[in-house]
Amino acid sequence: MHVGKKFLNVLSGHREAVPPVWLMRQAGRYLPEYRAVREKAGGFLDLCFNPELAAEVTLQPVRRFGFDAAILFSDILVVPLALGRKVEFLVGEGPKLEPLTDAAGLGTLRTEIDQAVVGKVYETVTRVKSALDDKTTLIGFCGAPWTVATYMVAGEGTPDQAPARMFAYRDPDTFARLIDRLADASIDYLTGQLKAGAECVQLFDTWAGVLSQAEFDRWCLMPTKKIVDGVRARVPGAKIIGFPRGVGSKLWRYVKDTGVDAVGLDWMQGLTYAREHIQTLKPVQGNLDPLALLAGGDALDREIDAVMQALAGGPFIFNLGHGILPPTPIAHVERMLKRVRG
Repeated sequence: MHVGKKFLNVLSGHREAVPPVWLMRQAGRYLPEYRAVREKAGGFLDLCFNPELAAEVTLQPVRRFGFDAAILFSDILVVPLALGRKVEFLVGEGPKLEPLTDAAGLGTLRTEIDQAVVGKVYETVTRVKSALDDKTTLIGFCGAPWTVATYMVAGEGTPDQAPARMFAYRDPDTFARLIDRLADASIDYLTGQLKAGAECVQLFDTWAGVLSQAEFDRWCLMPTKKIVDGVRARVPGAKIIGFPRGVGSKLWRYVKDTGVDAVGLDWMQGLTYAREHIQTLKPVQGNLDPLALLAGGDALDREIDAVMQALAGGPFIFNLGHGILPPTPIAHVERMLKRVRG
């Protein structure tokens, strides 16, 4: 047992009477203190690569709400940047990358991640770890290869990730080489975060739900397993949470085949299914609808109660089923915490 660290106890398969709580994107625009630092930093990437300011925004929600975990403030597109691709964040438009659509584009990638890029992130991790108390867990993260590839191929976010899916169908060999390169980079990057002070890591596969069964196996399951095995070969016993959004009943295979320690449930995942088929295998995390948190009031209470009733009887971390929405009132987060913690 991890004395005082409820979050790590749950990842080890233990149930906590009051589940630990954190929120995806908990450091962000819904907090006035975040907006003030963001303005001071300049661009979004300037903030990600300024260890002092990135550490500050990582700590802000923990200070304000007393969450049981802090998640590193960074972005999933650090990996393509560290592999030599141009990445920009345009105000109001989100990320823009130079599209990678063929073997020639793949040939421009670095064979290893640029330590000058990721070194700033590791420094943030070390700063945050030294500032946290002994009850709060520090989570590192990266994007899963499939999800990162969807942005690299299209050059931006798209509604259905068709550009990456077409690339994978038309030229599976080149696409497999891209996924492999991203998996290797992710192993290096997550290992670096763990060695810098992160106590567990989360793999975000936000676009796993758009894949057919065979493509899901090839581009989501297998690369995730490769990362889990690769990180644990370098950091024995490393704790890893998987978050494959929108995969429905394919979640059972993901949990069984990848080796993750726990799995994040998106808000679309059925609670009975999660309790009977997933939580019997591994601890679960989730899955309040971010819109319910935004709505507040009785609707929020009902949704919290449903999640708690279904999942709090086993190893469980309370979270959202995706990232917190920027307009979410702080009072709603406080109401949620009071209800979860009784």
